Amino acid sequence: MSGTLLGIDSRIAYTLLVAVIAAQRAWELRVSRRHLRVLKGRGAIEVGAGHYQWMVALHTTFLLSCVAEVWLLDRPWHSLVATAAMFVLAAATSLRWWTLATLGDRWTTRVLAVPGEELVTSGPYRWLRHPNYLVVVMEIAAIPLVHCAWLTAGVFSIANLILLKVRIRVEDGALIRLAAGGAG
Repeated sequence: MSGTLLGIDSRIAYTLLVAVIAAQRAWELRVSRRHLRVLKGRGAIEVGAGHYQWMVALHTTFLLSCVAEVWLLDRPWHSLVATAAMFVLAAATSLRWWTLATLGDRWTTRVLAVPGEELVTSGPYRWLRHPNYLVVVMEIAAIPLVHCAWLTAGVFSIANLILLKVRIRVEDGALIRLAAGGAG
């Protein structure tokens, strides 16, 4: 049921899109590791490391599932659905870059807090407490729907929300306790 996109089998075009997203995530992990070293040099304390492996597993499996569902379950290409999903993905990407630019070297994929540092309240943080998590929610819904992989969108959206509940609780606790109040 695949279609064509610019003369290419839509499944191939979609697989290339997911590959580009995976490459971006790999680049973000390298940036995160660099920022981790900078933050540790400033006395940052990592909290909630126990759930990190689950986040990595979820995001890796998610990208693989996007492609697998399209190819194995022969998901259709609907240009209207794809256009809407790409619009959401573009909005999420813009918010992601704004968030990363606002945080600078404070952005990592792990939960770190530097005792005594003020919380960031500029950029998207002026309006949202966790803009990057909104980005992830948007992406996990939109990326699969670019090629009607509704099963992946649904299953991983639910799994992500469960994981984000843990992550946000850990992060909020760390930021309140460490950044605002010191090392206690």
